[in-house]
Amino acid sequence: MGAYTREEIETIYRRNFKLAYQICLVLMKSVPDAEDAAQTVFRRVMERDTPFRDPEHEKAWLIVTARNECRDQLKHWWRRCREDASALDALTWEEPEDGLVWDQVAALPDKHRLVLYLHYYQGYTTGEIANMLGDNPSTVRSRLVQARKKLKLRLEAEGYGTT
Repeated sequence: MGAYTREEIETIYRRNFKLAYQICLVLMKSVPDAEDAAQTVFRRVMERDTPFRDPEHEKAWLIVTARNECRDQLKHWWRRCREDASALDALTWEEPEDGLVWDQVAALPDKHRLVLYLHYYQGYTTGEIANMLGDNPSTVRSRLVQARKKLKLRLEAEGYGTT
């Protein structure tokens, strides 16, 4: 075991599983795949040799680890050989209208989905997102602008917001 006791790992899990799972779901677009990836992320917490500095370091580490795990799984040869999963059918959001918007968000490229999720659903600034993902803040801002434009076009095409 790593730097944490069983109780500490359980606390970290309870505090952050929803975040890690949602990141994985955003990137994997499949409930079972997201569950597997999120579990792998927490297995890596158990294997860590050094404790987190503070809760923000913990959260940032989990976001980056979840992103990297999903990237690794998506690159794996067996994923290229199987059929695409349906896009987030089982996902439920706190606000009913979010589901309508989420269908369009889910259709965006990974790099756009992730920055939208971190900014609007998790409340991170573009600077914080850039720091977590190892990107330039201007790159994150550009991706956010591109994502909003693409999302707006997709929503307008579906008639969303035209009353």
